[in-house]
Amino acid sequence: MALLLIWQFLSALAHYGFEDTAFESFFWPTHKPLGLILIVLTVIRLGWALVNLSRRPPSINLAAKLGHAGLYGLLLLIPALALLRQYGSGRAFEPFGLPLMSGFDGDKIAWMVEPGNLLHGVLGWVLLAMIVGHIGMALLHRKQSGQINVLPRMWGKD
Repeated sequence: MALLLIWQFLSALAHYGFEDTAFESFFWPTHKPLGLILIVLTVIRLGWALVNLSRRPPSINLAAKLGHAGLYGLLLLIPALALLRQYGSGRAFEPFGLPLMSGFDGDKIAWMVEPGNLLHGVLGWVLLAMIVGHIGMALLHRKQSGQINVLPRMWGKD
């Protein structure tokens, strides 16, 4: 998932920072299909976490618990807003050649399109900031004496 997220941020950067370049042409067409994969993986990961709730290590503190809830919330909300916007726009969506949304003729459905237009990009950058903060806190916990080293838990080596 981490590599997919890096790719998504690169594709967004390419689209908004390097329009009409080879960089954008390479990354941007993958943004929607990989966003779909991310939401599917997030749902699977959350389901796995719920099934194994009794076996998960305890949260370090309330801030960690809220931070993780925020990360997962954004990982669900951001692509959900994009899918809602895609459907409301009337455009077809066929990731990897699979017809998920056939599209329609006529006017866009504003109540579906506008939330995505307003929030999808902004929340994406908020997610990036939270990811950077998450990495920073994991490194801080590793370096500070008396703190639990959470990196082995994150890498599955605990």
